[in-house]
Amino acid sequence: MKKIAQLGLFLVLLPGLNSALFAQEEMGQNYAYFGLEPDIVTNYLGQSARKLGFVRVTMELMLEDISYLEAAEHHSPLMRATVIEIIGRQPEEKVKSLTGREDIRRKCLETLRKIMRNETGSEMVKDVIFTKYLYQG
Repeated sequence: MKKIAQLGLFLVLLPGLNSALFAQEEMGQNYAYFGLEPDIVTNYLGQSARKLGFVRVTMELMLEDISYLEAAEHHSPLMRATVIEIIGRQPEEKVKSLTGREDIRRKCLETLRKIMRNETGSEMVKDVIFTKYLYQG
């Protein structure tokens, strides 16, 4: 009976142990966060050609290493322009839906990685985080 209880306790603690080991592996990374400031505000296409909406997004870029902060600062105008272009081309239904918002976030991430690879030789950007996402239209 005691061995069954020990086995049960081991199985309960196993996922936590795995997470702790993964966290230790990740601790070797020196991630940094870079905010694209000011907020990105742009128009998007409405359902009709006469109707435009606007969206306001606060973004944080998760950089692969703290050493990329200076390069991110230097290239921030290019990154902002890229994100504004991506969001401005989106249809209203994509801007307003949760799945569409995630598609936009992924598109921003992929495009920013590509641009940074061309500019610096490294993708630099590990993730894109929308900390505020407001729309009207």
